[in-house]
Amino acid sequence: MKRREFIEKTAASSALLSLGLSLSSFESSQKRHLTILHTNDVHSYIDPFPADHPRNANMGGVARRAALIETIRKENPNVLLLDAGDIFQGTPYFNYYGGELEFKLMSMMQYDASTIGNHDFDNGVEGLHAQMPHAKFEFISANYDFKNTVMDGFVKPYKIFNKDGIKVGVFGLGIELDGLVDKGMYKETVYNNPVETAQDMVRILKKEQKCDLVVCLSHLGYKYRDEPNKICDLKLAELTQDIDLIIGGHTHTFLEKPTVVKNLAGKEVLVNQVGCYGINLGRIDFYLDNDKAKAFEGKSIIV
Repeated sequence: MKRREFIEKTAASSALLSLGLSLSSFESSQKRHLTILHTNDVHSYIDPFPADHPRNANMGGVARRAALIETIRKENPNVLLLDAGDIFQGTPYFNYYGGELEFKLMSMMQYDASTIGNHDFDNGVEGLHAQMPHAKFEFISANYDFKNTVMDGFVKPYKIFNKDGIKVGVFGLGIELDGLVDKGMYKETVYNNPVETAQDMVRILKKEQKCDLVVCLSHLGYKYRDEPNKICDLKLAELTQDIDLIIGGHTHTFLEKPTVVKNLAGKEVLVNQVGCYGINLGRIDFYLDNDKAKAFEGKSIIV
């Protein structure tokens, strides 16, 4: 299927999925509603694609995304806006401004958090650090240890958000940099095993902090057909428990709706990714009742 056709189908698709319950189970006034919006691999695409682009004509653009986000916030004020990394590299805006413009625009759109992708090291760890004053949102990565770099103290392993009484724990995971990024770019950044790190994070967020929802911002990639043993979002979901949602990046995978995976305990995990270049905005709505039961619906919205 051509990408254009696929994206059009994606935009038209909205799947109502449930974790053992339908939305009709949540008709009482005690229902709480959280909307999670997300992007990944925007790669410095600030402007929309031109009208004569062969694949993505008139798609994307920061101004359109900002207007869409504002509209959704008017529908539901309980919104988390997240990014799964690779903010940098892809257009002359990055070559000229070094990431300043990307961070300023994300701040204006009121992103809550982002994880770090491999291309976010493209101006080196020093280049990433230089742009941090322009970011008014959190950077979250639990398996990158920056303690011996200039980024020490600028990245948190997790962040807890409270929206309408819903306690949401968000942690980040990054891909192995060795062999993907020049060592001189990431310096002494240490990569730790993402599965082991995720298990530590869910223990803290679910068991100790009693979060209602646990979200992983991942730049591991959706899956790898040619490397079946390589850790990816689908494997992460299968090998862990207590993660409710994995928001992915890196592989530029266009999903028409979240993939549902059984975790280590046999419970369902959502895995989602919305392609690249700001063409789509992911939206997942969670509905919780007082007994913490959850239902959700997810879709990918064309920008």
